Amino acid sequence: MNCFCKTDQGLPLVCGGEEQEMYKIVVDSCGELTEEQKRDGHFQTVSLELEVDGYRIRDDETFDQADFLRRVRESPECPRSSCPSPEEYMRSYMGEAEHVYVVTLSGRLSGSYNSAVLGKNLYEEEHGEGAKKIHVFDSCSASIGETLIGLKVQECEEAGMTFEQVVERTEAYIASMNTYFVLESLETLRKNGRLTNLKAFLANTLNIKPVMGSTDEGAICQLDQARGINKALEKMVQNMLSRTRDCEERILAISHCNCPERALAVRKKIEQMAHFKKIIVIDTAGVSSLYASDGGVILAV
Repeated sequence: MNCFCKTDQGLPLVCGGEEQEMYKIVVDSCGELTEEQKRDGHFQTVSLELEVDGYRIRDDETFDQADFLRRVRESPECPRSSCPSPEEYMRSYMGEAEHVYVVTLSGRLSGSYNSAVLGKNLYEEEHGEGAKKIHVFDSCSASIGETLIGLKVQECEEAGMTFEQVVERTEAYIASMNTYFVLESLETLRKNGRLTNLKAFLANTLNIKPVMGSTDEGAICQLDQARGINKALEKMVQNMLSRTRDCEERILAISHCNCPERALAVRKKIEQMAHFKKIIVIDTAGVSSLYASDGGVILAV
């Protein structure tokens, strides 16, 4: 059996047997990377862009969440996002890695997936179809759902699986995943036409908070609702636990938009009710901050 180790630079070495293929995991910026992933040389982010009243913001390490949320609050218009170009994706596939895995937010919510696939086609036209192996995953999710998929890819690669095995195992993992979220404000969803004015009005005046989730195809659906954010968060946790099997074998991720105390309270509630392999808590980056809005909490498992 082969034993694979790493150099200080994160490159694979061989401890007996054949050398393991070098790999890269490209995640669009809707997926929040943990600090560990950012330090890991295998991960790379391709940035979307945001626009508020003509002011453009790149969703990268320069993103200022507080400034962005202020601009959104003050704007009567809906903030917009634009996906990376196929050329940007193509450039991200460059380098020494022979296995490239790409994770994008749901194709039902953005053009990022299609752009990544076009980028793959451009790369293969320029370098030849057999130059390296590239696979684009439609996360059917967003935010920390993408984070978990990137971790699953890495787990499979580090276990020494072939490219084809990694793809098969990860696609099965995506099919088993679910994403849930509760928002403090529905204004962004109202502004971009995902909610009727009546529903947004009732939510604001009666303090009704919908518990939202993802469909198998990666679209958004309403699972439940409650009066008040805390009751809605409790219902989100109950919904998640009722649909999650083998908790001990799964990593659960929580992302929050500018509300760390709320996210930690959700984590504590979950830990009291179930035991997961690991729980990750991350602040939202740009695109997720756009849709989660100030005070929103997202779960993925």
